[in-house]
Amino acid sequence: MSAADWVLTSVILVPIITTILPLIKHDHWIFRIFDFPRLQIAVVSLISIPLNLLFASHIGSVFWVLAITNVICLIYQTTQIIAYTPLTRPQVQIYQGNEDDRTLSVLICNVLTSNKKSHLLLAQIRDHQPDIVLTLESDEWWQSQMDVLEQDGFEHTVKIPLDNLYGMHLYSRLTLEDVEVRHWITEDIPSIKAKVKLRSGEYLHIYCLHPMPPSPTESATATDRDAELLLVGREVEFMDEPVLVFGDLNDVAWSSTSQLFQEISGLLDPRKGRGFFNTFHAKYPLFRWPLDHIFHSHDFMMHTIKVLPSVGSDHFPVYGKFQYHPKAAFIQEEPSADSDEIQEALDKIDKSEPIKQIVKEKY
Repeated sequence: MSAADWVLTSVILVPIITTILPLIKHDHWIFRIFDFPRLQIAVVSLISIPLNLLFASHIGSVFWVLAITNVICLIYQTTQIIAYTPLTRPQVQIYQGNEDDRTLSVLICNVLTSNKKSHLLLAQIRDHQPDIVLTLESDEWWQSQMDVLEQDGFEHTVKIPLDNLYGMHLYSRLTLEDVEVRHWITEDIPSIKAKVKLRSGEYLHIYCLHPMPPSPTESATATDRDAELLLVGREVEFMDEPVLVFGDLNDVAWSSTSQLFQEISGLLDPRKGRGFFNTFHAKYPLFRWPLDHIFHSHDFMMHTIKVLPSVGSDHFPVYGKFQYHPKAAFIQEEPSADSDEIQEALDKIDKSEPIKQIVKEKY
């Protein structure tokens, strides 16, 4: 084959290799990173199919095999993401009533520490008037900019300014109680657990998370990220009160870990049946996926969820408004894990040394 043929062959092999790698049960980022661009891989598979057929017609039958393989890859990748399209039934129902004292709204934004366009985020907060704001990657400078929110009704705060891309700030109009700042993986990667008192006087639990992603520049494996998320899922599983889990989870909604988290925790994803709601990367339209999430217990219904315009970060903010409606539990099916899935979650938790130590101390 000519040099051009080799180049085209490489293009044809890309979707096959990137589909196979995540199927290998290994936590290294090389295997896990291809959970993210499933839509992009599906598109490349679709483009590769006619190239395969062209090669098969004048080079050899091996390309018929590659063509069939790419069709299988396309089907597989589509099945992985189809739940996040309007082609499937929404997991969370729209609330048809009016907003009241059980209504709760949340705005989440990974601000990007080096980004200095705080005025854009503050303008969105003024426009949407959320009850709770969570910023991620926020340092002392961002804290100085966001503290103006305290003059606008956000009287309850949790401030963890860090300059390592894992700072976290929580601003709430609603009362926060039993606030716990956790450092499950390392001392410089926090998460927040708290109880929120709704205007109705009822309580819910919130978890604010920002684990380290598997990547060549941060964590070599997904072990700690997966274990932290799944241990939160195990904790939520045994709660009888309403729960919201939100933040930049550095994982896509359709990954095996995110799906296992839903099964273990019983939490719902309001994006299912509606769309991808991609929040990253804000600067590269062809390379976007949903990294920022809001999961909730099945006693919440939805008013709205949307991705907001750019605030200068590499993430778009995401905004969700929900209705605490206990009767919704009778019409919204709660995900559940079978014995194999529970064991898989326990095995993943046990692989992380920091999380394993926490389990020993906690349980």
